[in-house]
Amino acid sequence: MTSKRSILVTGATGQQGGAVARALLSRGHRVKALTRKPDSEAARQLASAGADIVAGDLADAASVVRAAKDVDTMFLMGNSYEAGMQEETRQGIIAADAAKAAGVGHLIYSSVADADKKTGIPHFESKYLVEKHVVGLGIPYTISAPAAFMENVVAPWSIGALGQGTYAFAMPPKRVLQLVSLADIGGFVAALAERREQVFGKRFDFAGDELSGEEQAKILSGAIGRPIRYQEIPIAVARQQSEDAALMFEWFDRVGYDVDIAALHKDFPEVRWHSFADWARAFDWSALRQTASAGDR
Repeated sequence: MTSKRSILVTGATGQQGGAVARALLSRGHRVKALTRKPDSEAARQLASAGADIVAGDLADAASVVRAAKDVDTMFLMGNSYEAGMQEETRQGIIAADAAKAAGVGHLIYSSVADADKKTGIPHFESKYLVEKHVVGLGIPYTISAPAAFMENVVAPWSIGALGQGTYAFAMPPKRVLQLVSLADIGGFVAALAERREQVFGKRFDFAGDELSGEEQAKILSGAIGRPIRYQEIPIAVARQQSEDAALMFEWFDRVGYDVDIAALHKDFPEVRWHSFADWARAFDWSALRQTASAGDR
């Protein structure tokens, strides 16, 4: 029988941290959710699900130490989009040091797949700086490194075009990209927490599926119930929005993630891995369908 863990989850009111917290709670673990906004709706929902909500900030070492004093595991993640890349690195190092000071027995740091391979992508490099710091702390750790999120399809920068029948992405239509669902990130982190000593000192790149933009659009068409066409966004247009994102898209096309998905899923059978089709079938598209219907009037 798996030992029940007491786990501090940072970023718990965000997408990834929330998925981790929910997965841990569903498996019977005690979750302390660290958030700067303990009165937020996301925090209230986690509390209703059984999490202990604690106020804290990754930039405030004392608040992290207090929150981590009575847990045996800590899930640490940063957000370069919100904090900025330099600040993400700074906060990650502060929080990792706090985990050590609190005597946490297992630190799981969330990076990104291939961040350790000199990609030259700024927000990969910022996470890798934290990785290197974690490795050098001399405490039990595991690096959790997901591929691109399936949920990016419905992110604010994508949903508008999708409502108009277009899936737009800055990659050639036939170029394959590895993807993972938020639910699987949660499930994978839960597996790492449960395996504990078996995964100390290890780094795991992971993904749930791999397929091209054209293939994704075909699956989306079936799931949404209306034709969705794939449109390649020129890199020059993406670069106008973000140099960091443009460098990532260029790397996706030139190199790309290289998770051995079949071997990974065999090694972690306890994770209920979702294909992109699984994810698309389970997603609630009702709001998008209503938007599309309104546009047809």
